[in-house]
Amino acid sequence: MGLLSFLTKEIAIDLGTANTIIIYNDKVVVDEPSIVAMERSTNKILAVGKKALMMHGKTHENIRTIRPLRDGVIADFQVAEYMIRELIKMIGFKNSLFPPALKMVICIPSGITEVEERAVKDSAEQAGAKEVRLIHEPMAAAIGIGIDVLEPTGNMVIDIGGGTTEIAVIALGGIVNNKSIRIAGDDMNADIEEYMRKQHNINIGERTAERIKIEVGAAMTEIDNPPDDFAVHGRDMLSGIPKEITVNYSEIAHALDKSISKIEAAVLNGLEMTPPELSADIYRTGIYLAGGGSLLRGLDKRIQQKTKLPVHVADDPLRAVARGTGIALKNFNKFPFLIK
Repeated sequence: MGLLSFLTKEIAIDLGTANTIIIYNDKVVVDEPSIVAMERSTNKILAVGKKALMMHGKTHENIRTIRPLRDGVIADFQVAEYMIRELIKMIGFKNSLFPPALKMVICIPSGITEVEERAVKDSAEQAGAKEVRLIHEPMAAAIGIGIDVLEPTGNMVIDIGGGTTEIAVIALGGIVNNKSIRIAGDDMNADIEEYMRKQHNINIGERTAERIKIEVGAAMTEIDNPPDDFAVHGRDMLSGIPKEITVNYSEIAHALDKSISKIEAAVLNGLEMTPPELSADIYRTGIYLAGGGSLLRGLDKRIQQKTKLPVHVADDPLRAVARGTGIALKNFNKFPFLIK
């Protein structure tokens, strides 16, 4: 058994639409964008993660960049498997004489079907996992935030990722009710692209839209300590010549309003479906925000105004789900909510 346990490596994976994070020995060892660059003619993998992202939107016809996850689920099975395998290689396990037997806990959206769940497990097994358990994202986020999920107290967690927004009420180690909507970071980027086309007659790519969201994105037109205006470069739609324009945060708040309103509606719907005893708990504990989307300026305040409840943003919200998945990994057979 000693030799076997020496060869078994335990890793936790937060398989996200935008980023994939791998935790090994309680440390984040891989944090890369979920994107792969391949050669069209031979299907050879050219790059994975950050290197592939740098190629995104800049490729010629023989190279294509693929994001194998869409809306939090695997859209391209084979590429997802390649990606998981390459990211695991990045950990650089020392003992290369025998490939390690991998025990994995992987995070999945709470609204996915059994078929999509199967796809995640199959991809992990193809990439070398001997044992796989799955955990739902809001549950992982709650554990990562530091909530004691096994207590009989209700907590509401909102996890805004790249592909899905997960809204769940958690108590007694289970999800009491959940709402998973496919409106999240990617849709916000699309909103920004559309706004730039309509308002400024300028064409921008996905990566530029993401930059704008990070630099000057906001959920409200009036926020404390607003960011500086941001210079955007793109292609003029009339002349076709590259040009620069400047945007400010309140413009972007207008552009994002539609998507954020949908998230707000889903939060209210989640609160409506909550049993009354748990509603009483949530009134005291408030709402917890995790995921990259919760970094949007003023979003916590906006949800607070809408729900009249205290809203807390997790520390390091980008990694809250991964942290929770890592803690679940330590309790591989103990936690009742790990799906076999």
